[in-house]
Amino acid sequence: MNQHRVYCQLDELIQLRIAAARLSLRFDPRKLQQQAGAHLSRFRGRGMDFAEYRPYQEGDDPRSIDWKVTARRSRPFTKVFHEEVERPILILVDQSISLFFGSRRAFKSVLAAEIASLLAWAGLAQGDRIGGLVFSHLGHQALKPSRHPRQALRILECVNSFNQALNLQHSEVRFSFNDALLELRRIARPGSQCFIVSDWRQFDATSKNLLFDLRRHSQVLPFQVFDPLEQTLPPGAFRITDGHSHLDLDTRNERLSQGLKNEYEQWQNQLLQELASIGLACARLSTWEDPAEKLHQLQFSSGARGAA
Repeated sequence: MNQHRVYCQLDELIQLRIAAARLSLRFDPRKLQQQAGAHLSRFRGRGMDFAEYRPYQEGDDPRSIDWKVTARRSRPFTKVFHEEVERPILILVDQSISLFFGSRRAFKSVLAAEIASLLAWAGLAQGDRIGGLVFSHLGHQALKPSRHPRQALRILECVNSFNQALNLQHSEVRFSFNDALLELRRIARPGSQCFIVSDWRQFDATSKNLLFDLRRHSQVLPFQVFDPLEQTLPPGAFRITDGHSHLDLDTRNERLSQGLKNEYEQWQNQLLQELASIGLACARLSTWEDPAEKLHQLQFSSGARGAA
């Protein structure tokens, strides 16, 4: 793996603006549901204060169509609510030490930075106010939503700074995933669209409760970054370290190899089930994949209709 894929580079994150041009941030719940393999209830988070009528657009919820106005105008019109008119987008980006791993193309931490970049550029392009909360095991930084032309760059500079600071020699956890969710819940206004980019290794019962509270007034879309080697290690002798201690593994031992695979699959299935129980499906992206292409695949197809 090339060094520049162990750490992200700001100029590469900026260049993703080109790939983000075809992203609309309207993700198809059916595709997320299929990917997660669990039932997903309809996204929540839309405000209830009526603002205006506008022509029906691809991705709108058909249940928002006003049939009286539609009959009068001879074409579909839908209701728009205040939070949809002023919809802040918040991107929570995990740069914790558990993401400092990868076997091909990029580390998980780099992939998380790339996803955040694509979301930020796409949000700015469609005229939304975008903000972010970047955190690692060492701390965090929050950026209030803004549609200023430089806002995406500010977010990317923050992500890049946290990414460059990742180091196995400084792996003490001072700021956790739950700390980040608590801060996100504090700054998210009703109607916000919250993207959470993490490997979800720190997810627990407290995380679930915080997410449940968050999605009561906001739209929440989790992204999970993972590396295929986390699930299945190739045969061989390996030394694994967290910067303080190390563990020797011989995956040529079939029993050990299968045990590690089963443990990962059990954890992964439990994570998806816990998220599904509060109406969330997790979009999973591999370090071996092109994140722009993957995000595009999860969006509404041309001519499709459904709830965004």
